[in-house]
Amino acid sequence: MANTAQTQADVVIVGYGPTGVTAALTLARRGARVVVLERDRDLYQRARAVTVNDWTMRIFQDLGLDDRVTRVVEAQRALRWVTYSGEELMRVEHPESTLGVRPRFFNIYQPTMEAEIRSYAAEFPDIDVRFGVEFDGLTQDDAGVTVAARDVETGAASTIWAHYVIGADGGSSPTRHAIGTALLGDTLDVEWIVIDCRVKRWWPDRDFLTFWSDRRRPVVDIALSAGNHRWELPLNPGETPADFDTPEKVWPLLNALGVTDDDVDIHQWAFYRHHTRMAQTWRAGRVFLAGDAAHLMPPWAGAGMQTGIRDAHNLGWKLARVLDGSVDDAWLDSYEAERRPNAEFYTQLAIGLGRVIKQEATPEEIEAMNRVPEGLVTPFEPPLIAPPSITAGWLRGPVGDASIVGRMIPQPVVGDARGAMARLDDLLGHGFVLLGADVDPASLLSVDEKAQWDRLGARYVAVRPQSAYTQGPDELVDLDRALLPWFARYGVKAVAVRPDRFIAAADVSGLEVPA
Repeated sequence: MANTAQTQADVVIVGYGPTGVTAALTLARRGARVVVLERDRDLYQRARAVTVNDWTMRIFQDLGLDDRVTRVVEAQRALRWVTYSGEELMRVEHPESTLGVRPRFFNIYQPTMEAEIRSYAAEFPDIDVRFGVEFDGLTQDDAGVTVAARDVETGAASTIWAHYVIGADGGSSPTRHAIGTALLGDTLDVEWIVIDCRVKRWWPDRDFLTFWSDRRRPVVDIALSAGNHRWELPLNPGETPADFDTPEKVWPLLNALGVTDDDVDIHQWAFYRHHTRMAQTWRAGRVFLAGDAAHLMPPWAGAGMQTGIRDAHNLGWKLARVLDGSVDDAWLDSYEAERRPNAEFYTQLAIGLGRVIKQEATPEEIEAMNRVPEGLVTPFEPPLIAPPSITAGWLRGPVGDASIVGRMIPQPVVGDARGAMARLDDLLGHGFVLLGADVDPASLLSVDEKAQWDRLGARYVAVRPQSAYTQGPDELVDLDRALLPWFARYGVKAVAVRPDRFIAAADVSGLEVPA
């Protein structure tokens, strides 16, 4: 059929799962016009992801929807790895969050949470979502990208011209194929069954996220929100999905775990394999990959969906900066430089935790996961719950235990000069901010350094102790006594905070805008 008239947008997003909708919201809240192509007309109703943590919730706060998400998720108690004989191999308790979120981990029911996020995104006129329309190829040049699209039902073709494209279209990503990028890695041969149930009564310790560790039949046992519960377990050699095609055939798997129809009703079930794969590159010119299109990881760290959300937020605020002309396109190379190491970290963590649940890890390996190194500046937390950090990218200065650079700033309750009290992010805004520890950070900059930050629209804010007077209108008071001690721990007087709340630079290694 003939093409319709070409549409123009700032960014075309292919795929409208959690990664795609996060990218759309991040861009639209910063003034960009977005067109989204989503081949499915209805929301996918199977729960895939099972948890979100305080880092992800802080992103939702930036997008203005954390209160809405909080209404449909529930607190997670703790994680434990136990054998069928009752021996506890490992436990991870959830300490109090420093990121301004309570609690630190949440159980979710993904279809419910995703519906809430999409409902919120529908309020933004600059997000044009085209359901039932699939990606059909692209061409790009130095000026932009022309995306070919096709209506799934009618076959009607259309084209959309945009400055940039984000492929958030899952592991099979047509966008990735269109730019000729390989998805490198492995897929395990073992097939797993995921059984989602509706809870009929409470049972002891249901609110633990329990990994039943066993060489033959390890099981993930997790409470989801809104009265849902899930079990995930591998099929044994010789078993196939055809052996579990009715509820009557699925029930013996739950019965073997002590679960009966007094406890739950089976709602739905599905089968999948574990992938450990990473795209060869996440950028080809004006086209970017995010989420499962860029990386696939085993489920053991609960980080697959969340890693995609973090990809989208990182890329979204940077694209918005390029689109408004405040930074150069080359700045976008920091996206993969920052996000690939983080995705690789969670992939390797998931592999390690998988060895625990499958009883492949030695006691020494398990102990090493929680061993506290000596002489740390940063208080130790196990890798699964360690605070967010960036190890490379748009940063100035060294990263590591003793450096504040690359760390996410805590989010306590602070006050402003007029006495208003709020979480830190709500008073910082969405741009760059230089914070000084009881000092005006602008006074620590050279003329050239200040000119560089001025071009990025940065604010300069002194953080005063609760026991002192504010000295100007644009200052903050450290009411929770959290920020100033945090600065002192790393020996800094001033830091440059990025829009995503990571520290880009500090006075001890130079406050010049990172290259």
